[in-house]
Order: sequence, then structure tokens, then C-alpha cells
Amino acid sequence: MKSPEAFLTENGFALADDIDRSKLIALFAAEMKAGLEGRPSSLAMLKAYVAPTRANLAGRKAVVLDAGGTNFRGAVVSVPPAIERKENRPMPGVSREVGEEEFYETFAGEVRRLMPYANVAKVGWCFSYPAEATPDLDARLLMWTKNIKAPAIVGQYVGSELKRRSGAEAIAVVNDTVATLLAAKAMEGDKTYSSYIGFILGTGTNTAYVDPELQMIVNAESGAFDKVPQSAFDVAVDQKSNNPGKQKLEKMIAGAYLGAIGCEILKAAAKAGYFSPRSAGILLGMGGISTKDLSEFCAGQRDLNLPPADAKTARRFTLPVFERAAILAAVELAAFVIQSGEGIQEDEPVAICIDGSTYYKTQAIDFPKAVKRELDEILVRRRNVHYEIVPKVEDAPMIGAAIAAMI
Repeated sequence: MKSPEAFLTENGFALADDIDRSKLIALFAAEMKAGLEGRPSSLAMLKAYVAPTRANLAGRKAVVLDAGGTNFRGAVVSVPPAIERKENRPMPGVSREVGEEEFYETFAGEVRRLMPYANVAKVGWCFSYPAEATPDLDARLLMWTKNIKAPAIVGQYVGSELKRRSGAEAIAVVNDTVATLLAAKAMEGDKTYSSYIGFILGTGTNTAYVDPELQMIVNAESGAFDKVPQSAFDVAVDQKSNNPGKQKLEKMIAGAYLGAIGCEILKAAAKAGYFSPRSAGILLGMGGISTKDLSEFCAGQRDLNLPPADAKTARRFTLPVFERAAILAAVELAAFVIQSGEGIQEDEPVAICIDGSTYYKTQAIDFPKAVKRELDEILVRRRNVHYEIVPKVEDAPMIGAAIAAMI
């Protein structure tokens, strides 16, 4: 019987040595160019109408709202980064459908609670749902995700609606990836960076960068990149998702999908006879496996009720899922560092601010170390382009939203 690695390769799964980094970077560059020029592209390349500032923001305090899941948070955020009076509240529309007034009043109440403690008139709102940004930092909601039930809000300019109801002088609305990029500015201190990138790798993924020609942040919606060759296992996961054919890169590197890919691989291998009959029965009977559980299994921290020999084989099949994800994440980042047009000087690198549980909490491999190893080879050694991944910024989206309000 062929090795697990040969089985993966025969099914179109690219192992670490088989991934053509340079080709993918070139494909990323072509998609970025097409998206910026308004031609058909898998990358939306949305203008964010905000850019990092060189201004000194020390001592400023802004009210910040962070909405993007089952809960939202409100706080007062200051620079250097400090978060005060933070409270979590249920996101309106999670448990039941809400109307327009109830939806906005939930956020307006938080603004009124926090404004007495701020010295910046504008409110920062990290709004992590599909929305079209405007030059005045408003955002028109295109659709809800994450099972939010508030249909009256779709199509509205959420910043303007909240401003009208809350008494705030202005609202700066940014998505979480743009806010994560801006958080790098708050961490700059005495350092000088030539440009900035925000990268999310958690349940989903996205990248934002500062375009040197537009002189503003561009939200690439990079999880939709569709030029990475898919394996039979990726195709199976994609077809079972709620948006087949979309977010192809996201489905190869993000936490919502890595467990599902591993499950498809293990079931296919079981059918092909790689495991004992008992182990094959266990694997074929699995309804699914979470990314967290699969990661812990690969790290030897969890078992799947398999005997040692079969567990070892199963790890050979599934560890490449995480290795591939790290390489593709690094390729994605490298493409945007290059697109930034900066980072040539070692003393003025491109700053990369990263947020997300898949990047920081994966146990199967040392994900940050694997990404850095790839970036060092792709950027520094081969291109003499320099970057720096800034230390993890806790609550990066909130800090970045505060920066958006301050500038």
C-alpha cells in the first residue's frame, strides 16, 4: 500500500514541498490588480477610506463598539493601548428577530454610557459584517452573517443611523481586519514602519493593507481568493458548506474548516484500507471533528479511540492539513507585503498585526513559527524585503476602531 503522503498527493492535496509559493504570489498580485481596477477578480479590494496616521495620539480616549459575533463589546480605549469600562452585551438579533429601533438603541445606550469618560468626540465602531465603506467612514450593510436576525438594517448606513440616535458627533465604522491593521499603529512606539498589514486568521480569514497608490487601507476580502488548487477533500468540504464555490482560500486555512478537511481525509483513507477494521469503523462513523479537536489529536493531546499504530497513521494523514494552512497563510501575507511596495529597508519594515485563534492557538504545529519561517524565506532571503510581525495585540479590533475614531 502506498504511503499516506502518496495517497494525499494522488487526491490533489499539495504537501509542503509541492506548493509553488512564487506562482501563488504572482496569482495573488494579478487578482489584486484586477480587483483594484474594477475588473473581474476573486478579491473584492474594497477601499476603507482611512489610513494610518503619523500623528501623536497619546492621551486620547475614544468610545469603541465592537460587533461581530453573538456578543458585542463597548469600552473606552486610549493610546498607548488601554481599555477601560469594557462590558459585553448580547448582540441584538442573535436570539430573536429585532426591529430597527431596538437594534440601534442597544448600541446607542452603550455610547451614552461611555461618552462621559472619553475626550474624543467621534465613536469608533468595529462592525464585522459584510458592508460597503463610504468616504466619511460610514458603512452600508450588505447582508447579515453569523445568524443575526435584524432584516430592517440591511441596506442601511449603520453609522449614520447610530449617530442620529445616540447623540454622538460622528461614528467611524471599520471592519475587524482594517481595525487590526490600525492597531499596529498603536504598537509602533519609537519604531518606524514603512507600511502596515492587518491579518485575521480565526474562524475565517481576511487581509487588509495600505495601498501605496491610493494612500489608504484596502480591505482585500482575501478569504475569497480562488486560485489555490483544491484537493478532492477540499472540494468535498466546499460542496457541503453553506456557500459552495466561494471563500475557497478561507476553506483551506481557517478554523471553521480545517477539522472538516481532516475528517474527509480520514474517512477516505479508512475506505482505502489504511486502518484496521475496528479503527475504520470508528473513523467512518464520525459525524465530524472540530478543528480544535483535530489539532489537539495531531499534537498528541487527544485520542480518537484508535490503537497507537492507527493513531500514528491518522496523524500522518492530518498533520499536513495544518502545515499546508501555515504555508498558504504565509504566502498570502507575503503577497500583501510585496503589494505594499515597501519594506526594502531593514530598519523600516512592513508591520504585520495578526488576530485570530487559528493563528495563535493551533496545537498541531507551532503556527507562528511556521509562518515566520516561510516569510523569512519568501521575503527576506529571496527578495530582500523586510517585515515585522508585531507582538500580539489583545483586543486588536477595539484598539484599531479607537484609532479610526481618533484620526
